Amino acid sequence: MSSTPTDRRLGLSADEVLTTTRAVRRRLDLTRPVPRDLIQEAVNVATQAPTGRNQQQWDFVFIDDPATKARVADIWRAGLMAGAPDERNPAPLPTRMDFASAEWGRIRDSLGHLYAHMHEVPVLMIPVVRVARREEMATTRGQAHNWGSVLPATWSFMLAARERGLGTAWTVAHLSFEREMADVLGLPYEQTVQVALTPIAYTIGTDFKPAARADGAAFSHWNRW
Repeated sequence: MSSTPTDRRLGLSADEVLTTTRAVRRRLDLTRPVPRDLIQEAVNVATQAPTGRNQQQWDFVFIDDPATKARVADIWRAGLMAGAPDERNPAPLPTRMDFASAEWGRIRDSLGHLYAHMHEVPVLMIPVVRVARREEMATTRGQAHNWGSVLPATWSFMLAARERGLGTAWTVAHLSFEREMADVLGLPYEQTVQVALTPIAYTIGTDFKPAARADGAAFSHWNRW
Protein backbone atom coordinates (compact mmCIF):
# COMPACT_ATOMS: atom_id res chain seq x y z
CA MET A 1 0.00 0.00 0.00
CA SER A 2 1.39 3.40 -0.93
CA SER A 3 2.21 5.89 1.79
CA THR A 4 0.11 9.01 2.25
CA PRO A 5 1.13 12.16 4.11
CA THR A 6 -0.89 11.17 7.20
CA ASP A 7 0.75 7.71 7.22
CA ARG A 8 4.14 9.38 7.60
CA ARG A 9 3.32 11.48 10.64
CA LEU A 10 3.93 10.53 14.25
CA GLY A 11 0.71 12.08 15.56
CA LEU A 12 2.40 14.18 18.25
CA SER A 13 0.58 17.00 20.00
CA ALA A 14 1.81 20.55 19.55
CA ASP A 15 3.38 20.50 23.01
CA GLU A 16 5.07 17.16 22.31
CA VAL A 17 6.60 18.45 19.09
CA LEU A 18 7.81 21.60 20.82
CA THR A 19 9.34 19.79 23.80
CA THR A 20 10.84 16.74 22.07
CA THR A 21 12.42 18.23 18.94
CA ARG A 22 16.05 17.57 19.79
CA ALA A 23 19.33 18.28 18.05
CA VAL A 24 19.84 14.85 16.48
CA ARG A 25 23.41 13.95 15.60
CA ARG A 26 24.10 10.36 16.61
CA ARG A 27 20.62 8.96 15.94
CA LEU A 28 20.44 9.94 12.28
CA ASP A 29 19.71 6.99 9.99
CA LEU A 30 22.44 7.30 7.36
CA THR A 31 21.13 4.39 5.30
CA ARG A 32 17.52 5.38 4.66
CA PRO A 33 16.79 7.81 1.83
CA VAL A 34 14.57 10.78 2.64
CA PRO A 35 11.93 11.45 -0.04
CA ARG A 36 11.97 14.95 -1.46
CA ASP A 37 8.20 15.21 -1.20
CA LEU A 38 8.37 14.58 2.55
CA ILE A 39 10.85 17.44 2.90
CA GLN A 40 8.58 19.59 0.75
CA GLU A 41 5.72 18.92 3.18
CA ALA A 42 7.83 20.38 5.97
CA VAL A 43 8.74 23.37 3.77
CA ASN A 44 5.06 23.98 3.12
CA VAL A 45 4.49 24.15 6.88
CA ALA A 46 7.43 26.56 7.24
CA THR A 47 5.90 29.00 4.74
CA GLN A 48 3.36 29.93 7.41
CA ALA A 49 6.08 31.28 9.74
CA PRO A 50 6.05 35.04 10.29
CA THR A 51 8.48 37.28 8.43
CA GLY A 52 9.20 41.00 8.79
CA ARG A 53 6.66 43.04 6.79
CA ASN A 54 5.51 39.72 5.31
CA GLN A 55 8.44 39.91 2.89
CA GLN A 56 8.92 36.12 2.90
CA GLN A 57 12.57 36.64 2.09
CA TRP A 58 13.96 33.25 3.11
CA ASP A 59 15.02 30.25 1.04
CA PHE A 60 16.16 26.73 1.94
CA VAL A 61 18.97 25.16 -0.08
CA PHE A 62 18.83 21.35 0.09
CA ILE A 63 21.81 19.21 -0.88
CA ASP A 64 21.42 15.52 -1.70
CA ASP A 65 24.03 15.12 -4.46
CA PRO A 66 26.84 13.01 -2.91
CA ALA A 67 29.72 15.00 -4.41
CA THR A 68 28.24 18.33 -3.34
CA LYS A 69 27.45 16.98 0.12
CA ALA A 70 31.09 15.96 0.50
CA ARG A 71 32.27 19.49 -0.34
CA VAL A 72 29.69 21.05 1.98
CA ALA A 73 30.67 18.68 4.80
CA ASP A 74 34.35 19.51 4.34
CA ILE A 75 33.68 23.25 4.65
CA TRP A 76 31.61 22.62 7.78
CA ARG A 77 34.41 20.54 9.28
CA ALA A 78 36.95 23.25 8.48
CA GLY A 79 34.77 25.78 10.29
CA LEU A 80 34.42 23.47 13.27
CA MET A 81 38.18 23.02 13.50
CA ALA A 82 38.75 26.78 13.16
CA GLY A 83 36.66 27.44 16.24
CA ALA A 84 34.27 30.28 16.93
CA PRO A 85 35.62 33.82 16.38
CA ASP A 86 34.97 34.79 20.01
CA GLU A 87 37.23 31.97 21.18
CA ARG A 88 40.21 34.09 20.10
CA ASN A 89 39.26 36.75 22.66
CA PRO A 90 37.51 34.70 25.32
CA ALA A 91 35.13 36.16 27.88
CA PRO A 92 32.87 34.43 30.40
CA LEU A 93 30.03 32.79 28.53
CA PRO A 94 26.47 33.86 29.42
CA THR A 95 25.28 30.28 29.70
CA ARG A 96 23.13 28.04 31.85
CA MET A 97 25.06 24.99 30.60
CA ASP A 98 27.50 23.22 32.94
CA PHE A 99 30.42 22.31 30.67
CA ALA A 100 31.67 19.82 33.27
CA SER A 101 28.38 17.91 33.16
CA ALA A 102 27.71 14.49 31.69
CA GLU A 103 25.17 16.16 29.40
CA TRP A 104 27.85 18.31 27.78
CA GLY A 105 30.02 15.22 27.39
CA ARG A 106 27.21 13.54 25.46
CA ILE A 107 26.81 16.60 23.25
CA ARG A 108 30.54 16.66 22.54
CA ASP A 109 30.55 12.95 21.68
CA SER A 110 27.53 13.27 19.39
CA LEU A 111 29.17 16.20 17.63
CA GLY A 112 32.22 14.02 17.02
CA HIS A 113 29.93 11.41 15.49
CA LEU A 114 28.40 13.99 13.18
CA TYR A 115 31.87 15.26 12.27
CA ALA A 116 32.76 11.78 11.02
CA HIS A 117 29.51 11.19 9.15
CA MET A 118 28.16 14.54 7.95
CA HIS A 119 28.82 13.67 4.31
CA GLU A 120 26.77 10.47 4.70
CA VAL A 121 23.61 12.20 5.91
CA PRO A 122 20.88 11.80 3.25
CA VAL A 123 20.11 15.53 2.95
CA LEU A 124 21.79 18.71 4.16
CA MET A 125 19.99 22.04 4.34
CA ILE A 126 21.29 25.61 4.46
CA PRO A 127 18.67 28.30 5.18
CA VAL A 128 19.38 31.74 3.77
CA VAL A 129 17.78 35.15 4.06
CA ARG A 130 17.68 37.46 1.06
CA VAL A 131 18.96 41.01 1.55
CA ALA A 132 19.26 43.98 -0.75
CA ARG A 133 22.81 44.45 0.53
CA ARG A 134 24.83 42.91 3.33
CA GLU A 135 25.17 46.29 5.02
CA GLU A 136 21.61 45.72 6.28
CA MET A 137 23.13 43.38 8.88
CA ALA A 138 25.36 46.12 10.35
CA THR A 139 22.77 47.40 12.85
CA THR A 140 20.88 45.65 15.63
CA ARG A 141 17.58 46.57 13.99
CA GLY A 142 18.71 45.30 10.62
CA GLN A 143 19.84 42.03 12.14
CA ALA A 144 16.63 41.62 14.14
CA HIS A 145 14.51 42.21 11.04
CA ASN A 146 16.45 39.82 8.83
CA TRP A 147 17.14 37.05 11.34
CA GLY A 148 13.52 37.31 12.41
CA SER A 149 12.51 36.75 8.81
CA VAL A 150 14.28 33.38 8.49
CA LEU A 151 14.76 31.82 11.93
CA PRO A 152 11.04 31.22 12.62
CA ALA A 153 10.67 29.46 9.26
CA THR A 154 13.74 27.33 9.92
CA TRP A 155 12.49 26.27 13.35
CA SER A 156 9.03 25.58 11.91
CA PHE A 157 10.69 23.33 9.34
CA MET A 158 12.55 21.46 12.07
CA LEU A 159 9.36 20.98 14.08
CA ALA A 160 7.50 19.74 11.01
CA ALA A 161 10.39 17.39 10.26
CA ARG A 162 10.18 15.94 13.78
CA GLU A 163 6.45 15.20 13.29
CA ARG A 164 7.40 13.31 10.11
CA GLY A 165 10.02 11.15 11.81
CA LEU A 166 12.98 13.21 10.62
CA GLY A 167 15.85 14.47 12.74
CA THR A 168 17.66 17.79 12.38
CA ALA A 169 20.38 19.70 14.23
CA TRP A 170 21.27 23.38 14.22
CA THR A 171 24.94 23.95 13.31
CA VAL A 172 26.75 27.14 12.31
CA ALA A 173 30.45 26.17 12.01
CA HIS A 174 30.57 26.61 8.24
CA LEU A 175 29.71 30.31 8.56
CA SER A 176 33.41 30.97 9.17
CA PHE A 177 33.71 30.11 5.48
CA GLU A 178 30.39 31.47 4.25
CA ARG A 179 31.75 32.83 0.98
CA GLU A 180 33.37 29.50 0.13
CA MET A 181 30.06 27.75 0.80
CA ALA A 182 28.27 30.29 -1.39
CA ASP A 183 30.67 29.48 -4.22
CA VAL A 184 30.00 25.75 -3.90
CA LEU A 185 26.22 26.23 -3.96
CA GLY A 186 26.05 29.07 -6.48
CA LEU A 187 24.56 31.47 -3.93
CA PRO A 188 24.76 35.20 -4.72
CA TYR A 189 26.94 36.18 -1.76
CA GLU A 190 26.03 39.88 -1.65
CA GLN A 191 22.27 39.21 -1.71
CA THR A 192 21.98 36.15 0.55
CA VAL A 193 23.09 35.58 4.14
CA GLN A 194 23.45 32.01 5.30
CA VAL A 195 21.98 31.15 8.67
CA ALA A 196 22.88 27.58 9.58
CA LEU A 197 23.47 24.09 8.27
CA THR A 198 21.27 21.22 9.37
CA PRO A 199 21.49 17.52 8.56
CA ILE A 200 18.18 15.86 7.69
CA ALA A 201 17.59 12.14 8.09
CA TYR A 202 15.08 9.71 9.49
CA THR A 203 15.78 9.19 13.16
CA ILE A 204 16.76 5.86 14.67
CA GLY A 205 13.72 5.50 16.88
CA THR A 206 11.28 8.32 17.57
CA ASP A 207 11.20 8.21 21.38
CA PHE A 208 12.76 11.59 22.10
CA LYS A 209 12.05 13.15 25.48
CA PRO A 210 12.17 16.68 26.89
CA ALA A 211 15.71 17.67 27.81
CA ALA A 212 16.91 18.92 31.18
CA ARG A 213 16.54 22.67 31.30
CA ALA A 214 16.69 25.44 33.88
CA ASP A 215 13.45 26.28 35.66
CA GLY A 216 11.25 28.43 33.45
CA ALA A 217 11.11 31.04 36.19
CA ALA A 218 14.80 31.70 35.57
CA PHE A 219 13.96 32.91 32.07
CA SER A 220 11.14 35.24 33.05
CA HIS A 221 11.51 38.93 33.90
CA TRP A 222 8.63 41.25 34.69
CA ASN A 223 8.89 45.01 34.13
CA ARG A 224 12.64 45.10 34.82
CA TRP A 225 15.70 42.83 34.28
